[in-house]
Amino acid sequence: MNILENCTLCPRNCKIDRTKGEIGYCGATDKIKVARSSLHFWEEPCISGTEGSGTVFFSHCNMGCVFCQNHEISKNGLGKEISIEELSDIFLVLAAQGANNINLVTPTHYVPQIIKAIELSKAKGLHLPILYNSSGYECLETLKLLEGYIDIYLPDMKYFNDKYAIKYSNAKNYFDISKKAINEMFRQVGECQFDENGLLKKGVIVRHLMLPGLLFDTKKILDYLYTTYENKIYISIMSQYTPLATLPNKFEELKKKLNPKHYDAILDYATSLGIENAYIQEGESASESFIPEFFGE
Repeated sequence: MNILENCTLCPRNCKIDRTKGEIGYCGATDKIKVARSSLHFWEEPCISGTEGSGTVFFSHCNMGCVFCQNHEISKNGLGKEISIEELSDIFLVLAAQGANNINLVTPTHYVPQIIKAIELSKAKGLHLPILYNSSGYECLETLKLLEGYIDIYLPDMKYFNDKYAIKYSNAKNYFDISKKAINEMFRQVGECQFDENGLLKKGVIVRHLMLPGLLFDTKKILDYLYTTYENKIYISIMSQYTPLATLPNKFEELKKKLNPKHYDAILDYATSLGIENAYIQEGESASESFIPEFFGE
């Protein structure tokens, strides 16, 4: 059976028939929808380099974070429907433009189609690393479909405490699900490997976006990641949280930027744990100017 006929690609387990136009939690049908493809220069340095990361922003999302910077595409579904063949061509165009890698942003709900597109593009000569850039809210069965196709995993680990996962992302059991997902990702690609220019060829970078007031939650996530993987993965500790005007009043605590002192405290804490392989951000990254425009490019 086509998995899209009884969709269980993500932990929502909607079990709807997307091939007949039924819509589940993420909002996607069986047609690929893309909001933007371009060279992106604001990922971690080992991903963007100087030439840029060949990013493909997929429309819709299986999370639903209330603070999502990309809400135009994740919640509102902004984008253009394309075929598997067209997606494959996009990969090849990005490669021709000099991309360091192909960066699949929010790809979970299109995994079967993406696999076919990767096969087509590789048959036509694509040789770049393929990067899977996701929320970390993943099914093991879906990730196992990707083995051999993905070289670099770039998952989030958003929350430790389930009350925050439920309140801000409607994602029950987020931490337990994400830690199993990251373990599977690490099993597939192993420790980070870099080329002679310092670009990542293979490995896992776990991103954590600090949220206002959740200092203890961030500490617990760093505790887990370092205890489990030590310096075999990289951790990207992000300070770029941007309060958006669309936030409902019931999330008043999120209508402010991250306290810089809390971020500095977390960096000190990471150092005290022994974390060596980490990326950090400067304060000016917390700006709406760093959110890409989605106009179907």
